[in-house]
Amino acid sequence: MATAMFRAPLRCRALSALHARQMAAVAEVPMVLDGKKVSSKTSTFFDVHNPATGELIARTPQCTPDELRSAADSCAEAFKEWRRTPPSTRARVMHKLEGAIRDNTDALAQVLTKEQGKTIADAKGDIFRGLEVVEMACNIPAMIQGETLPNVANSVDVHSYRVPLGVCAGIAPFNFPAMIPLWMFPPATTAGNTFLLKPSERVPLSAVMLAEMAHDCGLPPGVLNVVHGGHDTVNFLCDDEHIRAVSFVGGNAAGAHIYERAGRNGKRAQCNLGAKNHAIVLPDADPESVVNQLVGASCGAAGQRCMAISVAVFVGASKEWIPKIAEQAAKLRVGPGEDGSTDVGPLISSKAQERVEALIQSGMDEGARLLLDGRKPSLPEVNKSGYFVGPSIFAEVKKGMQIYENEIFGPVLCCVEVDSFEEAINFVNSNPYGNGTAVFTRSGAAARKFTDEIEAGQVGVNVPIPVPLPMFSFTGNKKSILGDLNFYGKAGVNFFTQLKTVTSAWRDDGYIEKLSTAGVGAQ
Repeated sequence: MATAMFRAPLRCRALSALHARQMAAVAEVPMVLDGKKVSSKTSTFFDVHNPATGELIARTPQCTPDELRSAADSCAEAFKEWRRTPPSTRARVMHKLEGAIRDNTDALAQVLTKEQGKTIADAKGDIFRGLEVVEMACNIPAMIQGETLPNVANSVDVHSYRVPLGVCAGIAPFNFPAMIPLWMFPPATTAGNTFLLKPSERVPLSAVMLAEMAHDCGLPPGVLNVVHGGHDTVNFLCDDEHIRAVSFVGGNAAGAHIYERAGRNGKRAQCNLGAKNHAIVLPDADPESVVNQLVGASCGAAGQRCMAISVAVFVGASKEWIPKIAEQAAKLRVGPGEDGSTDVGPLISSKAQERVEALIQSGMDEGARLLLDGRKPSLPEVNKSGYFVGPSIFAEVKKGMQIYENEIFGPVLCCVEVDSFEEAINFVNSNPYGNGTAVFTRSGAAARKFTDEIEAGQVGVNVPIPVPLPMFSFTGNKKSILGDLNFYGKAGVNFFTQLKTVTSAWRDDGYIEKLSTAGVGAQ
């Protein structure tokens, strides 16, 4: 025992020395200020791990207060010229960025997969959905045109138009390292604002790469700056006097804090929050389609998306298909994202893995029937330190169970059984979240009833994840959003702009006639 007692400190010192050597070999993530990558002078960092291996791949700085102020000041200074840049010129930058992203999709997907863990195919989907918002941003000049009404009173004309706010800020989550930043800065900057982006400290590399592309495509220095950090950076963005609006995607606790703090400081805020998305399955639906779509919607992206289907409500005889869902989900291959045969990649962190595994255990303890247990999946040796949980399917789930009441954010599907369509709709509507929902049916009448009565912002009919394309706007509601104006589309443009109305009186007092008789008009 004495030997063991003396060995433990030696082992700790050895591990500390190893950690120090690893730190020295790992790159520090740069800020992007005035179009250049800049190293932080901080002594505080967040470790970035490859979720598939647990390997330390980078260190994200907690930017110092002076660095944060410098970034905000830079955006404020750049706004003076950028707001006067013709909208068509700003849109041309987005056209170039669209091409650059397409040309570099493979490279960006590799970076995204390494830092976030999702499969290469899913990473490319992440990028493509963001690219669609860049395409939408190219059309913003047509979306900010004003309205004019001449002669509202004698010789009085009125016209209104949308103008940029100033400096805007974005706080992005870990689950979509490319898509969410692309929801934010392209519409904001094309509308004439400058933008200060804080990517998740867990996945900062993709955002830095996107910012580099944007500057290479013509965004002037200071129009898009990237800073890093945790709570201190978030609070700075909510407090700084230059910043007029804050965009956020993430959890409810953080979102409530940001919305309240930004609002208290007179800023606009749009906050997309948590979800518990339900799908209703009617007995007349196509069984094969239901099974395939529910497996994909619940387990795709390892369940780490705010529009994942995490609850399936089976009406009547459709409950007979529940075992088939478990059978189909069991066929999905769990593994590293860079392996092209992988269907389900890792969760973002060991903490997330532990949380999902604990929720699975709670479901069993509280009486739900576990049809497929994804804990401790079979993995190659190199991935055994990764943060993996495989597809997990529960039947006989009830309200009040932790797996139902919590947003799991993992590849877990909770199956609920009810007797009637009416009961299913009431069950879904009783949930406090309202991000997305879907119904599977062959009945137009049932679909119409569902879309009319269901209380969710994004509704799918035989479409399990009905995220609107960017010509529309993201439209979550209830506890899934704070703020009146959501992301992209017309609502997104309105969030990043404000109306200005000009009333002009030019009365005919004989001045024009005087100009003519004086010969002034001939000059």
